[in-house]
Amino acid sequence: MLISDLRKGGAINWKFGVWIAQDITFVNPGKGSAFYRIKLKNIETAQSVENTFKSGETLDEATVERKNAQFLYKSGDEYHFMDNKDYEQVALDSDSVGKAAEFMVDGAEVQLVVVNDRAVGVQLPPKMVFEVTDAPPGVKGDSATGKMMAVTISTGATVMTPLFVKTGDKIRINTETGEYVERA
Repeated sequence: MLISDLRKGGAINWKFGVWIAQDITFVNPGKGSAFYRIKLKNIETAQSVENTFKSGETLDEATVERKNAQFLYKSGDEYHFMDNKDYEQVALDSDSVGKAAEFMVDGAEVQLVVVNDRAVGVQLPPKMVFEVTDAPPGVKGDSATGKMMAVTISTGATVMTPLFVKTGDKIRINTETGEYVERA
């Protein structure tokens, strides 16, 4: 597979192990050739490294399976999930869950990322609906401007929204970027 085909959450065989791409940045300097700066995490050792790959370079893709699961609960530093097919429970540490932890709601449908029969991560639906639990009061006339304010949603995460959003509203959030999409 070409380096340009690698996506966040994708797995590659590299340096005697299977690595998961956690963050991918394309860099096109004014002088010289373009390259990709990728943050990788080894699924065996949990070691994280950042490496650069030349544009057009080929990588050995690892087999990644995605299983539908349900988030059950958080216990200490572990997040517990149940596979929807065989009802097997799986626990992942907070490093494996990553930024998705901010949008974890009990009972939420997620996809477990499985490499070599081992759950190594979780992927949320691209957009989810949350209730606003705390929002500063709006001032009449403010909604015409396009300013943003910080509100707290039911998971405890803070999200930037337009000024017209108030406590009790249900809003749709892009779980990949953490950005407000619309009222639900």
